[in-house]
Amino acid sequence: MIFKSIQLSKKSLDTAELAADKKNCRRFGPCGVGRKALYLNSFYIDRKYYIPYSGISRVFKRIAMSKGGFSHKGIFASIPYLVVEYDNGKEKQCTFKHEEQIDQLIAYLKREHPEMKYVSAAVEKRLKKKEQERVARRQVTLSAQAQESIQILQDAKAYLEQKPELGNELSLSARKKRVFLCTSPSYRWVALAITLLGLASLLYGVFSLVYHRGFAVYFLLFGFAAIFMFAGLSVLPTARNNKTAVMKRAQKAQDAMRRYLEGKPNFPLPVYYAHPVVLGRMCRAIEEGRCSTISDALETVKRDLKALNSSVEVDEEEYEEVVAIKAMFLNEDYR
Repeated sequence: MIFKSIQLSKKSLDTAELAADKKNCRRFGPCGVGRKALYLNSFYIDRKYYIPYSGISRVFKRIAMSKGGFSHKGIFASIPYLVVEYDNGKEKQCTFKHEEQIDQLIAYLKREHPEMKYVSAAVEKRLKKKEQERVARRQVTLSAQAQESIQILQDAKAYLEQKPELGNELSLSARKKRVFLCTSPSYRWVALAITLLGLASLLYGVFSLVYHRGFAVYFLLFGFAAIFMFAGLSVLPTARNNKTAVMKRAQKAQDAMRRYLEGKPNFPLPVYYAHPVVLGRMCRAIEEGRCSTISDALETVKRDLKALNSSVEVDEEEYEEVVAIKAMFLNEDYR
């Protein structure tokens, strides 16, 4: 271990125990999940701090947005954070570059430590209120067929939740595929032109620096170079951002889910819709009396998703659900 992680909570590990646990921890972006502790990053250093699980009360995702960023219609300029609450109210917030890494970390933690809470206290309160509202909307008496359908869906949902990483990857790969399919190829040529412009600006900045042609121009040119190059490189095709890689990843996610579902005969959903959120929404549709069979519940979910567009307002929890599954349905044209 090059750097010894710094203790954040009152709980601690001895030096040898800490070294072994950090060395073998599973890494998710700048953080890590060990057998005995969670390793958290600082602004510059990955896994700089640690908190033993005995000191942690909550681990959840937080999305910070610029002013006006959350309009109930979408997210703009969002920054994902992993938030860890420990020692009766203290909080450590860790910045991630990729939101999916937080999702993967939390999914892994849920499986290894189901005793912890994975939403903030405010969200927990909202969810309880929302559940009470859903209970009030539920049919007082459900038919035998509806009850049987709900039981099948709940069993399937519990089965998927045993391997949450499969559903997360199915959702994420579908979103990546959707973005790629909806992006015009001409944008990549524009990105290439922007990157070349940034490179030219950088070269001219170096030339100006060598031949002492002004002072402010260095900052101006280097600043523009950075802006242009980073803007261009985020769109340019790479080893992971090209048609073959994106399509292969989506197919790989479906294949992994298909293999897992072999252990659950008569699974009630096609493999490309196999996500706990889909099953949860189907259960709610039956409980609210909108349908009674599994096939009708799936069609109800499809109608609900089709009706949600940029003009429809939703709360944060609904938004999270829609983001997780709508791309899966769009890619399959709701078949």
